[in-house]
Amino acid sequence: MKEVQVPTLLWYGDKTLTLRFPDKWHVNVYPMKGDKLRSLTDGEIRHAFSNPIGSKTIKKLAQERKEAVIVVDDMTRATKTYQLGPHILKELHGGGISKDHVRFIVGLGAHGSLNRIDLVKKLGEDVVEQYPVYNHNPFANLTYLGETNRGTPVSINSEFISCDLKIGVGSIVPHGQTGFGGGAKIILPGIASIETIVHNHGKVGGSTGAQSKQHPTVGWGKYSQNVQRLDMEEAAKMAGLDVKVDAVMNGRAQTAGLFVGGVVAEFGEGVKMARDVYATDAPQDADIVVANTYFKSNEASLAMWLATRTVKEGGTIVLIANAPDGQVTHYLYGKFGKDLGGLLYTGKRHNPKVGRFIVYSKYKVRDPYLQLLDPDEQVWCKSWREVLEELKSRHTSGARVVVFPSAEVQVPPQVIQ
Repeated sequence: MKEVQVPTLLWYGDKTLTLRFPDKWHVNVYPMKGDKLRSLTDGEIRHAFSNPIGSKTIKKLAQERKEAVIVVDDMTRATKTYQLGPHILKELHGGGISKDHVRFIVGLGAHGSLNRIDLVKKLGEDVVEQYPVYNHNPFANLTYLGETNRGTPVSINSEFISCDLKIGVGSIVPHGQTGFGGGAKIILPGIASIETIVHNHGKVGGSTGAQSKQHPTVGWGKYSQNVQRLDMEEAAKMAGLDVKVDAVMNGRAQTAGLFVGGVVAEFGEGVKMARDVYATDAPQDADIVVANTYFKSNEASLAMWLATRTVKEGGTIVLIANAPDGQVTHYLYGKFGKDLGGLLYTGKRHNPKVGRFIVYSKYKVRDPYLQLLDPDEQVWCKSWREVLEELKSRHTSGARVVVFPSAEVQVPPQVIQ
């Protein structure tokens, strides 16, 4: 048997999964181009904080302010905040802001809340013990700030607004709406009201539900004129975000690049690196596509875009969604009943190009909160042996197999550039 290894269980021990295929199948692995980039040293991280792009250092800003808030992304993002947080806190305390005047907010957007186990994984035990950490509530405790030029009513977390030094922490990866995640997304959707998020994603971006049609500037790798991103950046300016910290990551979700500064300036520089790091050579017309999810296993449906581009008509997609926590609760796109969903729920998902859709995960659920395909159209396998049995029942000797190690953040060069 041929063996392929892919990363798995990012927040649950960060392990490696071995996939086996028949010797006579043609198996090729397509990692992202930045897969093997080394992780930044502690000194390189300090250098990024000492040389911000388009802003003062956090330490200098702290000398002028009294109350600091740090907004961090949630467990659907691979950001190693526990690695970056101590540098931010050192800057704040060095500038004269004490522990009693610093708090953290998890920028959940329209996702479900985090518990203490999640918070420790994201922030580290010391931070959770020594600093207040709050989940954002998109339904209450919000301050209205006015409208953007695109008509989005901007209401932002009131705890965040009450502070006079505002910092965000996240990471830059390809995104199916804003081109790239990171940047101003920590504010909108991160700590915005549900009404603000719906208008930005729906009216501005074009994701309006079952009859959704995205705005032509919106999509994977689209950056410069992306109306949804520009709307988010305007909201971040209205909210008073002072500094954003964004990581670009290698194939094991380690911090390979770090960008600190004003949200528009640092994000623009970070995207330049991200275009190269996440670019992935991807063939077409594969008999079988194995789309592993590692960065966002709890938003595994994001991997279907690349898998569908790659598989041939009537071929098979194997989606590896190894998420012990399951698919994230999502108040816009998630399911809340057999035929009920969030505010921008698209209804049952059907992919006519795919002949067979297999979900591989030891953590089976009948109908995921954030749907993959219609449950009646998917085969769920809890072991790779079961997957192989399904594949061999449909595919013969010489099958062309494509494996993407982190399909949810991989984008072909012609798209991401």
